[in-house]
Amino acid sequence: MSELSSDYFRGLNYLLNEEQDKAIEVFLKLAEYNRDTVETHLALGNLFRRRGEVDRAIRLHQHLVSRQGLSDAMKTVALLELGEDYMRAGLLDRAETLFCDLVAMDAHAPSALRHLIAIYQHERDWHKAIEHARRLEAMTGEDESAMVAQFYCELAERSRQAGARAEAADYLRQAFECQPDCVRAFMLTGRLHAEQGEHDDAITAYEAAVAADVAFVPEILPPLLHSYACTQQMARAETFLQDILTRYHGISPVLALTRLYQQRDGERVAVDFLTGQLRQRPSVRGLMALIDATMDKIQGEARDNFLILRDLTRKLLEGQAMYRCSRCGFGAKAHHWQCPSCKSWSTIRPIHGVANE
Repeated sequence: MSELSSDYFRGLNYLLNEEQDKAIEVFLKLAEYNRDTVETHLALGNLFRRRGEVDRAIRLHQHLVSRQGLSDAMKTVALLELGEDYMRAGLLDRAETLFCDLVAMDAHAPSALRHLIAIYQHERDWHKAIEHARRLEAMTGEDESAMVAQFYCELAERSRQAGARAEAADYLRQAFECQPDCVRAFMLTGRLHAEQGEHDDAITAYEAAVAADVAFVPEILPPLLHSYACTQQMARAETFLQDILTRYHGISPVLALTRLYQQRDGERVAVDFLTGQLRQRPSVRGLMALIDATMDKIQGEARDNFLILRDLTRKLLEGQAMYRCSRCGFGAKAHHWQCPSCKSWSTIRPIHGVANE
């Protein structure tokens, strides 16, 4: 028994130190010591799956499920592990059937429901995802409204792209019922209005999106400024951008104001404003804008040097992630509503720094 215990903890130590090959060797030895050690088999199957040896994990968990005398509790755990094996192998139909059976048996139903929601998100079956998220809420008492609001936004975007605007608006109404301050729903509402030429309503929606979460300013500003321009409300745009400067420390509103001043007041005013702002918030993107604005006024060797500097700054930006997931740290050059890595919603945020936002 002491030898078994010693090997078990040695295997755990290997596992914690990411030495998976050594851990597998120890756990295989343990499985030989005691064919009834279910926990060892479960740990071994988990290791196989993490290593990408999904076929071996499936065979091991299928063997566990078929064993005689296995308790209902341990059989349920083995079924959950088998379902995860199927998901990793891309056998989503098998995983879905297995998890649905577990929910029907009320066996580890919350875990099974979470896996089903993940499957339906992968398959973009948003109606089923909503249905099962509601069931999860009822079962656990946990609030899933923010996630459900994203599912309704996905349906709204699909309907918008298909030209079904009334249907899209109805999905957005349901998204707001789930999450009244849903930034994405405000942005989609603004887009629907703008596409119909209703730019005053679009402006109201976009400004509400910024009020809900100022972190999304880089995504909201381009369509918002377009609607300001379409309604010839650039004074309102200037007031809005100046207010944002006091609450948001990224470079996007600075660049927007620079372009506004350039068009209205001329190059000199725009350059002076940008130069002053760069002293307060250094930015490679801001530097590029400053170089572009002054390039026409520079001649000779100085111009050649500025061209080299502009090329270097552009290459620096090309390799930079502009967004990062606040949950898993995934870096991206473009914004995603759902993190491609950890699958969390609304966790991708602009990175603030000299080479970023």
